[in-house]
Amino acid sequence: MSSWKKAAKANQKTHKERHQPESRKHLGLLEKKKDYKKRADDYHEKGETLKLLRKRTLDKNPDEFYFHMINSRVKNGEHHEVEKEDEHSKEQVKLMQTQDLKYINMKRTIESRRINRLQAQLHMSDVAEVTPNTHTFFVEEGEEKKFDLAKRLDTHPALLGRKSNRPRLSDLDKITLPDISDETLESMKKKKQKIYSELSKRIEREKELTVIQQKMELKRHLQDVKIMKPRRLKPGTKSTAPVYQFQYMRKK
Repeated sequence: MSSWKKAAKANQKTHKERHQPESRKHLGLLEKKKDYKKRADDYHEKGETLKLLRKRTLDKNPDEFYFHMINSRVKNGEHHEVEKEDEHSKEQVKLMQTQDLKYINMKRTIESRRINRLQAQLHMSDVAEVTPNTHTFFVEEGEEKKFDLAKRLDTHPALLGRKSNRPRLSDLDKITLPDISDETLESMKKKKQKIYSELSKRIEREKELTVIQQKMELKRHLQDVKIMKPRRLKPGTKSTAPVYQFQYMRKK
């Protein structure tokens, strides 16, 4: 910058905006030009937005479809978003963030083996009694009323409802039942209920670990850059993994 320009700039008068007069201090701060500019720009911006919205409302087709209509509802004249179900539970998020796929697979295998061990211990005899089953006997015409099922099966009539542990009459004479007190029966019943409760919890745990494993495997496959982006058929929930359709790739 030349010397004469510096001198001209040094001698230039600085114009300042006037201060608020004493008689108008009760009206608040005096609005400066920069404040007015911000207020004016905001006013014009809102006006243009309202003009655009008014135009869109006039040009709107009442039969037009938007995908956002599926995820929103109008209640008392106001739009509300439809609450979506969380895809992961808190425990699933914690395991997926802190553990890897090998750990989840190992824990699921342990739970599956414990379930098989408990089922083998209980023999699932109670379930066998509840399961519907049919056994057909063929008799001559006119002998349906004379047919004796207990005699045909060679067992006591009180044991006809059983599908397992139904001995014959010839075997009942040979069986010697031990003396079991009521306290022993109650203890055995409580032990059996305890095993069933543990079995139920482990089955639920194994199902949850299976879902976590499926979600982590899907996440790993989706991060593969070599495959094309698949199409999601069904979103995931807390109890099920999402379903994707991958494009078929021919193997050489």
